[in-house]
Amino acid sequence: MSATRGLCVRTMMELDQSCSVLREYGSEQSLLSRPDGSSTFVQGDTSILAGVYGPAEVKVSKEIYDRATVEVLIQPKMGLPSVRERAREQCVRETCEAALLLTLHPRSSLTVILQVVHDDGSLLSCCLNAACMALMDAGLPMNHLFCGVTCAISKEGQITTDPTARQEKESRALLTFALDSVERNVLMSSTTGSFSVHELQQCIAVSQKASEQIFQFYRDSVKRRYSKIQ
Repeated sequence: MSATRGLCVRTMMELDQSCSVLREYGSEQSLLSRPDGSSTFVQGDTSILAGVYGPAEVKVSKEIYDRATVEVLIQPKMGLPSVRERAREQCVRETCEAALLLTLHPRSSLTVILQVVHDDGSLLSCCLNAACMALMDAGLPMNHLFCGVTCAISKEGQITTDPTARQEKESRALLTFALDSVERNVLMSSTTGSFSVHELQQCIAVSQKASEQIFQFYRDSVKRRYSKIQ
């Protein structure tokens, strides 16, 4: 592996006694030569390839005079993007807009392209993590980093973090949160199914706990990458 690439893998980590473990995950940056930043992020058997382009010239119809315009495109593994991809694109875009210092690049565009390599559950959270790693690789100024955590609530009320596709199908509710690296605040949430307010609060607490491990993974990955350059 070249010095411009970073690879770091962290395996099955317990969050606490009341919830399950995260699947094995890993990431590699600077995989692609044409984008300004790129990364791949793997969570279990779910894999996303991300590329970031910009700041670049923006179309007049999309130009914003006091900040950059953010576009997110999610390409499915097969076929054309559907309504489901459009909804995920909006979630990722809103998270990126909350994290990036867009006022430093007015009248320009930032484009994040996410290619689904394989989907085995927790796809939106994997897209968020891949996007953050790609933005870091591009060196874009940010208020804070962000990560995504998905929780599934079973019919019995058990909360599972980072669920597989099978666990998602068997659950009665699925919740994905984007959290910042400073105060672990929720930047974005996407939910399906039925759940109580108490279960929502439990899922947020579990996601905040899980985010600590993911942000540590970010730090370890970048540290390993730049230690090789030095």
